[in-house]
Amino acid sequence: MKDNCEKEFRIESDLLGDVEVPENVLYGVQTLRGIENFEISKFHLYDYPEFVKGLGITKLGAAMANHELGLLTDEQYEAIAQACRELIDGEHLDQFPVDMIQGGAGTSTNMNANEVIANRALELMGHKRGEYQYCSPNDHVNRSQSTNDAYPTAIHIGMYMAHLRFKRHYGELIEAFRRKAVEFKDIIKIGRTQLEDAVPMTLGQTFSGFASILEDEIRHLDEAAADFLTINMGATAIGTGICAEPGYAEKCTAAIAGITGWNITLAADLVGITSDTSCMVGYSSALKRVATKVSKICNDLRLLASGPRCGIGEINLPPRQPGSSIMPGKVNPVIPEVMNQICFKVIGNDFCVTMASEAAQLELNVMEPVTAQCDFESVDLMINGFDTLRRLCVDGITANVDKCRSYVHNSISVVTALNPVIGYKNSTKIAKEAMETGRSVYDLVLEHGILDKKDLDTILAPENMIKPVKLDIKPKK
Repeated sequence: MKDNCEKEFRIESDLLGDVEVPENVLYGVQTLRGIENFEISKFHLYDYPEFVKGLGITKLGAAMANHELGLLTDEQYEAIAQACRELIDGEHLDQFPVDMIQGGAGTSTNMNANEVIANRALELMGHKRGEYQYCSPNDHVNRSQSTNDAYPTAIHIGMYMAHLRFKRHYGELIEAFRRKAVEFKDIIKIGRTQLEDAVPMTLGQTFSGFASILEDEIRHLDEAAADFLTINMGATAIGTGICAEPGYAEKCTAAIAGITGWNITLAADLVGITSDTSCMVGYSSALKRVATKVSKICNDLRLLASGPRCGIGEINLPPRQPGSSIMPGKVNPVIPEVMNQICFKVIGNDFCVTMASEAAQLELNVMEPVTAQCDFESVDLMINGFDTLRRLCVDGITANVDKCRSYVHNSISVVTALNPVIGYKNSTKIAKEAMETGRSVYDLVLEHGILDKKDLDTILAPENMIKPVKLDIKPKK
């Protein structure tokens, strides 16, 4: 029995004493303490592969700089670099079980990466896991670093990866709306303001408007994400660079830029940036802007599809599931509804990020773990929502052409199109009479002899009501 136990566990030590670490894991004692201390949420490092890749890139950049400065042997460097590349390639993801939400300003996360990389490097060097005299998590993998520069740098790199992925899925949703705009470009409908009839437009213009307001946000997202490309490697504990050799910060930054191919730069003031998480706030705010607009669009889709008999009913959303356990035949707009809820969650995450960033004290913000979890989660939620909204809703939307046309024909609001020709007073008179009698504006204008039929048809032609036009028409009286 003793032999079996010796095979199943290895003994590792830290400041607090000895701990039995399962022999089949790459992480070590400090990761194990993080697992035991922070059973907080269902969000773990392995749930965010881009963050783990960011850790791999950060540690590889540090190893390259340390090796160039003669602080790592060739053997140590080659093994550490290979272990880091494996993380970048998505390997060993299951070896990152620490909760994303943790105390210690990210120390558990940083040590999780250090221990996984060190133990994998030891294997590559022909040693056993835990034989840290040959390659240490602290002395070699974490050389010239602190959690306070390596952890935020990994977040920045991971978030920039997430941003690039976000843009691809976001762009696909925008294109789906663009396709519908083209499909519906000739369908005349009534526009509405304050939920009241306004003036005619096309259904294509409605969907083009959806696409354009979303597309406008790409610039804001790019601007916010650009802040992630400024890092503080070499700051070490508080920004003074203690324990790092001269030139390390610049070499490490250049190495990370080379690995990623991005224009990564070193912050001008390492003390200032080490406690500043405003880039997390900025990107979260950009996501909130997107969420606000997407939620508004989903509200519109639900309104335009309301009915089928007693609502607006200008469009049909693809039916996805029975809508009631008691009302036969009812189908609900479940896809826009779930997208609304995603948007609410992202807006809530933004508030959490704001408060966590505000909570920075003196030379460090210890609340950074929750800002990272919120920003990564918001990106993932939105991407899943975009794909669901596009595939299961937008792509399958159809128009109720006859209903759209009938609303325009029967709407009193078309009198607005007559206003430049017959004047506001006449227009008001016709509108009032139409409301009181239930008759159409068209018939009343002809009955009162204000315009002849040819001129009235010209003014109320769909193509003349959906854009600025100059018509040389005079009223008869």
